Amino acid sequence: MNRALKVHQRLIEHYGEPIWRDPLPPIDELVSTILSQNTNDTNRDKAFIALRERFPTWEQVRDADSDEVIEAIRTAGLANQKGPHIQNALNKITELRGALELDFLREYSTEEAFNWLMQFKGVGPKTASIVLQFALGKPAFPVDTHIYRITGRLGLRPPKMNADKAHAHLAEQFPEDAYYAAHLNIIRLGREICKARKPQCEVCPLQKMCAYYAENFSSHVEDNS
Repeated sequence: MNRALKVHQRLIEHYGEPIWRDPLPPIDELVSTILSQNTNDTNRDKAFIALRERFPTWEQVRDADSDEVIEAIRTAGLANQKGPHIQNALNKITELRGALELDFLREYSTEEAFNWLMQFKGVGPKTASIVLQFALGKPAFPVDTHIYRITGRLGLRPPKMNADKAHAHLAEQFPEDAYYAAHLNIIRLGREICKARKPQCEVCPLQKMCAYYAENFSSHVEDNS
């Protein structure tokens, strides 16, 4: 059994099968994920709600004065970047498809859909993967800051591999049917236990599988070969 699958199974034993919020429509998920960049979920959600209250349709967001969009999403931070990225994506989708919809990507292969989303400025591997996995039901493994940190500590990726390259690398490590649960459970582990500054290794369900724990606290880890 490979190491990634062992990590997934151990987290299922510890946390159970995770259940995320109801899926958003693909356009909503795209905008929400752009807003989530470099901020927390609370600020992302506040900005998303404020944007929808100010502009009830995505067409109105697309066509709005850029300063008004920026002001509406101020809570999310980096509004001067995120506002233009959102409007640019909405304009480009309209130009390419004639309407603001992404459901057609369900008919594409995962790779084709990923590459199509990646054409927009402000949409990187994480944003594209989140839209694929959570809005379109396609197998993708988004790598956020928690997953990047934890997979580095576990030794599931090379130490110097950047986050963009980690998406493809980690997608190969986990089986596709584990992407959803592994993604959510690793994030939960990062928020509750394997924190950036003070990881609580003494209560971590993965401590016996973890390279970081072995190096810093113990000479005994499980055989992960």
